[in-house]
Amino acid sequence: MTAEYLEKLFGLTGQTAVVIGGAGVLGGALCRGLVGAGARVVVADMTEEGCKARVEELEKLGARAGFCIVDVTSRKSIEELLSTALKQAGRVDILVNCAGINFGSPFLEHPEGQWDRVMAVNLKAVFQACQVFARHMVDAGGGSILNIGSVSSHLPLSRVFAYSASKAGVMNLTRNVAQEFGTQGVRVNAICPGFFPAEQNRRLLDQQRIDNIMQGTPMRRFGEPEELVGAMLLLLSPTAGSFITGTHINVDGGFTAAWF
Repeated sequence: MTAEYLEKLFGLTGQTAVVIGGAGVLGGALCRGLVGAGARVVVADMTEEGCKARVEELEKLGARAGFCIVDVTSRKSIEELLSTALKQAGRVDILVNCAGINFGSPFLEHPEGQWDRVMAVNLKAVFQACQVFARHMVDAGGGSILNIGSVSSHLPLSRVFAYSASKAGVMNLTRNVAQEFGTQGVRVNAICPGFFPAEQNRRLLDQQRIDNIMQGTPMRRFGEPEELVGAMLLLLSPTAGSFITGTHINVDGGFTAAWF
């Protein structure tokens, strides 16, 4: 009874999810969570090697999975991703926008080129993917989009000006797109992770920065990638999340709570 109830509430059996950034650390955890809930997954990332490795991992878990190389800064590439996903699975019910990069520097030394690159990958790409996939979802009668924000969507973090601005933009975009499609069966939400061991964070975390983060995190530790899965399944589930759109869940060990 309990297992059947949870499957009905949070299960994604029969659904197809495209995970942009699925070869990364956080994206990989989300892919595993999706297949664990019964979804078919199409892994989208910038290298064939990374995509194939993730697909092999998912298939060992008994999942149905495919992949497509994507350049998130190119609308044409994102359109080709949708086309490939439809050829592989016949439908797309879920889009997860998980690709992201970071760059740290003092504000007065922040290169304009790095600002443009971070904005292109972290914000413009989400805009383009939401446009491309939401059009398909509206035509198909519904779907769900999950964008990955950050605690820096809400708070200033030192030395990562472009990243913080891009993630604030993702949060605002999420709300606006959700409002646009509220009556058309497409729900749009976000997860805002705190500090996780993702690739774009590792090179920026010296010991002083780690100490500052721990002091501001009530749980006094970093998050584990799998700790994003529960929030994801709630927001993506057509049952548990059926009346949730235009919002976000902070998964941050209390970091934002310590500020507000």
